Amino acid sequence: ASKDKDQRGNGGSFKLSYYNEYKSYLSMVLLAAAVCTKKGNVLLSRQFVEMTKSRIEGLLSAFPKLVPADKQHTFIETESVRYVYQPLDKLYIILITTKASNILEDLETLRLFARVIPEYCRNIDEKEISDNVFQLIFAFDEIIALGYRENVNLGQIKTFTEMDSHDEKVYQAVRQTQEREAKEEMKRKAKELQRQKAEALRSGKSAYNSGLGGIGSSPYQQQTTHTPEMTMPI
Repeated sequence: ASKDKDQRGNGGSFKLSYYNEYKSYLSMVLLAAAVCTKKGNVLLSRQFVEMTKSRIEGLLSAFPKLVPADKQHTFIETESVRYVYQPLDKLYIILITTKASNILEDLETLRLFARVIPEYCRNIDEKEISDNVFQLIFAFDEIIALGYRENVNLGQIKTFTEMDSHDEKVYQAVRQTQEREAKEEMKRKAKELQRQKAEALRSGKSAYNSGLGGIGSSPYQQQTTHTPEMTMPI
C-alpha cells in the first residue's frame, strides 16, 4: 500500500511538473511587432495575440521614453513586458514579449524581422514602410503564429508571401470578371425589359385603334330612316 501511495505521489508530481512547464511555455509569448520612428510615431503594428487597442497603443507610446541613451542596449524590461528592439536608420523595429520569453530566441527573431523589412522596402523610411505596410504584415505573419515563432527562414517567407500575393491577384481577377459579367447581365435584362415595354405599348395602341374603328362602323350609326309611302285618296 505504501508503494502504491508513493507511485501515486510520483505521478502527481510529474503531472504538476508537466503543468508548470506547459504554463511556462504558454507565458513565453511574442505579443506584438511594430515599426516606429525615433520620435515614437507608429508606422506599423501587428498584434499576434488578443490585445485591446488601448493596451497596444499604451505600450508603444511608452517605448520612446524608455530607450536609454546607451545605444548598446537591445532590450528593455518593464513590470509587465519586455521590449526587444533594433535601430533601422531613423526607425526602430520593436518586438514586445512577455518577461518569461527566451531573450536569446527573441533577439534571433528580431534579427529575422530586421532582415525582412529591406526585402519589401527599397529605403528604410516612413514612406516606404507606409507604402508596403500590407506586404510587411503578411511577412510578419509568416514569422509568428499565435505568439510563437515559426520555423521559417527569409527565403521561405518570401516564397509564402509571393504565393499569397498570387492567390490574392487570382481572387481579384475572378472577382472583377464576375462583377463585369453581372453588370453585362443587368444591362441585357434592362434592354429586354425596355423592349417588352415598347412592345406592350405598341400592342396597346393597336388594340385601341382597332376599337375605335369598330365603333365608327357600328350598325347603329349606319341606320337609315325609311320614309313611309304616302297614298293619295282617289
